[in-house]
Amino acid sequence: MNAPADYPYATYLDVKFAPLSVVDVPDLIARCKDRWYNQTLCAVNDSVIRLGVLQGEYHWHKHDNDDEFFFVLEGRFFIDLEGRSIELLPLQGFVVPKGTVHRTRAPARAVILMAETRAIVPTGDT
Repeated sequence: MNAPADYPYATYLDVKFAPLSVVDVPDLIARCKDRWYNQTLCAVNDSVIRLGVLQGEYHWHKHDNDDEFFFVLEGRFFIDLEGRSIELLPLQGFVVPKGTVHRTRAPARAVILMAETRAIVPTGDT
């Protein structure tokens, strides 16, 4: 696998909202200009909730030790697995189990939430 710097994604792993503060997702979506934007919103125990505002394709990758949960707020979002593709519409979610090679894509702008451990490397394990 390649290093995160090898990919043209706007990925922000800093926690944007502290506990006891309002998480303002519509404001972040409205200000987003990137085609593939990933911002950590908040931490919950050993996990994080991330916002994705996405258009285009992510690269094929896997996470050896971590599951990922994707939940669509707006648009259509695809998760390609070896041998099949999953299409998610608004208010649908899907878990990609650890060790599963996958690629995510959005043919038009989509807004999603992701739940995963703090330790996960978004671009995949090397």
